[in-house]
Amino acid sequence: MISRMFSRSEFLFEEAKKILVGGVNSPVRAFKGVGGTPIFFKRAHGAECVDEDGRTYIDYVGAWGPMVLGHTHPRVVEAIREACAEGLAYGAPSVHETQLAQKIRELLPSIERLRFVNSGTEATMTAIRLARAITKRDRLIKFTGCYHGHSDSLLVSAGSGVLTCGIPSSPGVPSSLAEMTQSFEFNDLAQVKEAFRQRGNEIAAIIVEPIAGNMGCIPATEEFLSLLRVLCDQYGSLLIFDEVMTGFRVGLHGAEALYNVHPDLITLGKIIGGGLPIGALGGAAKLMQELAPHGLVYQAGTQSGNPVVMAAGLATLAEIVKPGFYEALQKSTTDLANALSESAKRWGIPLVIHHVPGMFSLFFTQRAAVQNYQDVKDVDKEIYRKFFHGLLKKGVYFPPSPFESAFVSAAHDDKILNKTIRAVCEVFKEI
Repeated sequence: MISRMFSRSEFLFEEAKKILVGGVNSPVRAFKGVGGTPIFFKRAHGAECVDEDGRTYIDYVGAWGPMVLGHTHPRVVEAIREACAEGLAYGAPSVHETQLAQKIRELLPSIERLRFVNSGTEATMTAIRLARAITKRDRLIKFTGCYHGHSDSLLVSAGSGVLTCGIPSSPGVPSSLAEMTQSFEFNDLAQVKEAFRQRGNEIAAIIVEPIAGNMGCIPATEEFLSLLRVLCDQYGSLLIFDEVMTGFRVGLHGAEALYNVHPDLITLGKIIGGGLPIGALGGAAKLMQELAPHGLVYQAGTQSGNPVVMAAGLATLAEIVKPGFYEALQKSTTDLANALSESAKRWGIPLVIHHVPGMFSLFFTQRAAVQNYQDVKDVDKEIYRKFFHGLLKKGVYFPPSPFESAFVSAAHDDKILNKTIRAVCEVFKEI
């Protein structure tokens, strides 16, 4: 009998499981949603990643969103190199913090003041704390399937990772906190209206992804976001846009500009650090000044505003502000989505595709539309599993979960896109 050769990724995963919980440091990486062994990558460049066995893949994960320029963009790498030579961390102010904050404020209409933190989770956690302090209320509204980080208040009916692992709301979250968070269906106007009618004077804030990315890419309707703004104004609650994923991904001025609905607070991450760990929250000066040291709402972080991360963010923003950047990103995304949709029709694969500039999702479903978590639950996970592994064999890496968004970067040129389309057509034929 000839024994099967194990890949280096399989070997490395077995080693990782001996010391890391589940062999990974973030649950979706474990391939629970698709089966098989996680791929261990050793390097990446442009639109491609190379694994430990030397195999190259076209990458549509993009580190879950921040690689809008593609991997190892030369100007970002050079900025990081120069910053590292000056010092890795100060634990004190540097001019890079002010420069990046000024650039972000120029581009996002809702921001007058901002605070850098170290992750999207920190940003949303702080935004919620700030909203509760300002309104002197405790109750929070979120939407089922939207993920805002793993802080206690926000893990009620959260998104992709808990969907993939089958965890509706994490153990370890105090019931008293869970009771203060109400979760409703995304894009459902009636549920939110009724919640405010019953308890509007107790609601501190609504937090929402204007374009959901953690149950797949599902844009909010214009009517839905507009209603949230109206209700918050009417009842004195704050509207928080979680743009950790969509900020500078879907447009130069964020999702708020696409919808012309402006939040009280906005959270950012991913792209503003060029792929390095970062988060931020911002809003009107009168709200943000409630944070310490100006106000009494406490938040701190030794690595917040890290000079290397600030340099990477500045280099990234310098590229995306160039004329035509988002027009090209939108065209690449639209062309790819349209081609995949046509291929699915040709081979009789039930498919709904949502896409916005630089971001898309494939929902294998008989439904005519996918608008919320209930619709997402009906997707055919087995077709996605076959789709994922079929593409993997052909050198195309999609998210290892049917509940995650995929990402296109500026490095996904026509050659890369055409190769992807050919691979998808072959996989659809096989399915």
